[in-house]
Amino acid sequence: MTAQTTVSMLAGSYSSVQLILSVFLVSVKRRSWSWQQFLNQQQAEAAPVALFTQSQSFPSRRSAFKVGMKLEGVDPLHPSMICVLTVAEAIGIRLRLHIDGYSECYDFWVNADSAEIRPAGWCKDNNHKLHPPKGHSETDFDWTDYLRSSGSQAAPPTLFTCRTAVSVRPSSCGFRVGMKLEAVDRKNPGLVCVASVTDVIDDHFLVHFDNWDDTYDYWCDNSSPYIHPVGWCEEQGRPLTAPQGHPNPENFLWEEYLQETGSTAAPTSAFKLRAPHGFQVNQKLEAVDRRNPMLIRVATVTDTEDYRVKIHYDGWSQQFDVWCDSDLSDLHPVGWCQRTGHPLEPPPGSSPLPSPSQGVCPTAGCRGVGHIKGAKYTGHHRSVRRGAQASPRCPGLSVSVDPNTDGHRVSPPTVQTLGQETPAFKAAVLCSDVWCHHITEEIIRTYISIFCQIIFIFAESSESSLQAALHQSVFLSAMSAQPGRDLSLCWEQHRKLLPGVVGETAETVQHWSVQQVANFVETLPGCEEQSKLFRDEQIDGRAFLLLTQQDIVRILSIKLGPALKIYNSILMFKHAKDRNEDVFEGRTVRRRRRTAELSQ
Repeated sequence: MTAQTTVSMLAGSYSSVQLILSVFLVSVKRRSWSWQQFLNQQQAEAAPVALFTQSQSFPSRRSAFKVGMKLEGVDPLHPSMICVLTVAEAIGIRLRLHIDGYSECYDFWVNADSAEIRPAGWCKDNNHKLHPPKGHSETDFDWTDYLRSSGSQAAPPTLFTCRTAVSVRPSSCGFRVGMKLEAVDRKNPGLVCVASVTDVIDDHFLVHFDNWDDTYDYWCDNSSPYIHPVGWCEEQGRPLTAPQGHPNPENFLWEEYLQETGSTAAPTSAFKLRAPHGFQVNQKLEAVDRRNPMLIRVATVTDTEDYRVKIHYDGWSQQFDVWCDSDLSDLHPVGWCQRTGHPLEPPPGSSPLPSPSQGVCPTAGCRGVGHIKGAKYTGHHRSVRRGAQASPRCPGLSVSVDPNTDGHRVSPPTVQTLGQETPAFKAAVLCSDVWCHHITEEIIRTYISIFCQIIFIFAESSESSLQAALHQSVFLSAMSAQPGRDLSLCWEQHRKLLPGVVGETAETVQHWSVQQVANFVETLPGCEEQSKLFRDEQIDGRAFLLLTQQDIVRILSIKLGPALKIYNSILMFKHAKDRNEDVFEGRTVRRRRRTAELSQ
């Protein structure tokens, strides 16, 4: 057995014990928890099933989707794009979908009856553009060839609840591609902007803000409270935001704009505003965790507006409450999880959970889902396609923040993006954000120390001493706030092993191009071949700094040895600024002391 294999086995065994213990305790907790008892204890009532829409309520049939099946669906980050997808995970009727050709950090969750997924070949049959996997040509992509080459199967059309034969006729919803309207910017809700209909599927259509990119687009139907006919702002006495680059935005006139663009306004009769919802404060329901969407939690309605509700996750601080649309498909009636076979997360504190001393996350109620188990789907992982803001809450530590394109309107942070800081250690061991200020120098040094000890053990020690040192460095040092006394020496030795990191900081690395990242990886000893992977995956400087060791090993399929070197380089880049400041301050002190000695 090699030393490298021993490292993997020991670390894997320890993590497995932690995971098994956590899963066992959680399963016991779930079996002993019931909605009826909880409602009685809280003297609360469940939200009536009649308040939920068809997409929120109990499904009419079970999902028959299987892992590995391929399909087509809307990219949630770019709603105008329909992509090739693969079912990566199926829990109850919920599916985790993977965008073929891209990192799994872009995976997303939908219900099996979602209107935003379609069978393979739907785009071709309905004259829609399909975005093929990376490396495939849009003009030459063929589903039959792709399924054959990938050894996979397409999800049968019978599994989909959408109408698949033809696209909806314009008269069904009253909107046609090219029509103009006024629409609320969902990412800046205080603004009503000039918008166009750019796509129509069944009874839904795509709202696009004129002269802005597609990250602000959204799908809706004609009952949406966020869309209004041309002239609505003038009638309501509200300002209308003109298209970006309009020559006279302060004096925008619809008549002139429609004539200039050769377009027509959507007819007023097409707008069918739905009635306000009937949810009431203190009603209970089941809700997807917006910060870690693989989880569904016990929740309470704590505030309401005509078309929105404020959701509180029972057992958690109010700072994690979120406002969402009342018809959001992530809200479900009490008993939905049990009916569909999906795990329900009971409120933390309703039964004993592992304590921090047992090696799990120190945040009460967290069992590690989102970082230990590697759930990188709008969870702890940071995606370069989406802005992220550190959150003190463990399950789904990354609070996803909708990105603002350069030059676009920026609104104050919403309630979903605000939070208070927790102790640095909690965030540091879970947070991988490039600029996360929770990552303290002591923690960075601890991980550097662990890596250094292992490197030198490989070179100088027997396997018996390796196991002993691993126990001390991995299982003890990582839990200690004080790194080893020989850390400074180890740091300098490690800088010599990785000369490419000298003089570089995260501030400069984040601006590296894909080629610069590949060139750097190539300079690392034994990583010449791995540099090609970074070039093929188009990993630039910012994406490079966001990588975790697990990403490097599992997603990029890089062996442990090179992965450790690459990941340790990333840590050293992040720590370089503080380290340089320490050195500068140390030299300044020594100069002052020397000057004082000479003057005496």
